[in-house]
Amino acid sequence: MDANVQDPSLGEILRRTKGLTGEQVDQALEYQRAHGIRFGEAVVALGMARPEDIIWALSQQFHYPYAPVSERSLNDELVVANSPFSENIEAFRDLRTQLLMGVMAEGDNRRPLAIVSANSGDGKSFIAANLAVAFSQLPGRTLLIDADLRSPRLHEVFGVEASPGLSGILAGRTEPNVIKPVGHLPNLYLLPAGVQAPNPAELLHRAAFSLLLRELLAKFDHVLVDTPAATHGPDARIIAAHCGAAMVIGRKGESRVKPMQELVAHLNKSKIHIAGALVNEY
Repeated sequence: MDANVQDPSLGEILRRTKGLTGEQVDQALEYQRAHGIRFGEAVVALGMARPEDIIWALSQQFHYPYAPVSERSLNDELVVANSPFSENIEAFRDLRTQLLMGVMAEGDNRRPLAIVSANSGDGKSFIAANLAVAFSQLPGRTLLIDADLRSPRLHEVFGVEASPGLSGILAGRTEPNVIKPVGHLPNLYLLPAGVQAPNPAELLHRAAFSLLLRELLAKFDHVLVDTPAATHGPDARIIAAHCGAAMVIGRKGESRVKPMQELVAHLNKSKIHIAGALVNEY
């Protein structure tokens, strides 16, 4: 990086993007000095910008992917993208750190992570989507794969086309532009499930899936894989075996211990690295 290149000041960003004049910036600086507050607080106190404008400008200054509220069209489920500065979102950042220091650590044994659950409605896709957003806020590229070939919905959550997708690739078809960039989240990409095939378990069993994951892991810094619930058949276990690592999701007050234990026991038989079990309260 060129040491002579400097990031613009908050005042310069607001002047360029929000139309503040040089006189207004000077007025805000004077107000800041007089009241011993931050520059952004001075701008808001003088009515020159809204608090969300300051948050957006700070995100630009620190190269943080964050879209202004007025320009955002993200699904309400994407809480990490919609409210990245909320205290509750720290749980996703903490989970991200634990994974990066554990089963998703850098090195020769770097793996994709399968997000699995025993039952439908446990919030597995919610966790996978928001965890992917949290990973995308780091440097590098993050890929989320919707491997739920039975009831896929991540394409709806991220507002991208459902096909072409994973099912077509596993069926041996050459699919152009199959990996979709996600709007407003420049480091995040989605591989949708594609057309719903009548034989999802057989498609997922193919060695082509392992080869695909290996290739994608070479192109992306972080790869997460959503799966169907274990009650729908062996798909989740097959996907986890291809990935080599899995995290189990349960829903607070609803998930039963026995089905989760049975799912973990099945995963252990395949020597899959278990990242842990997460209780979803959303």
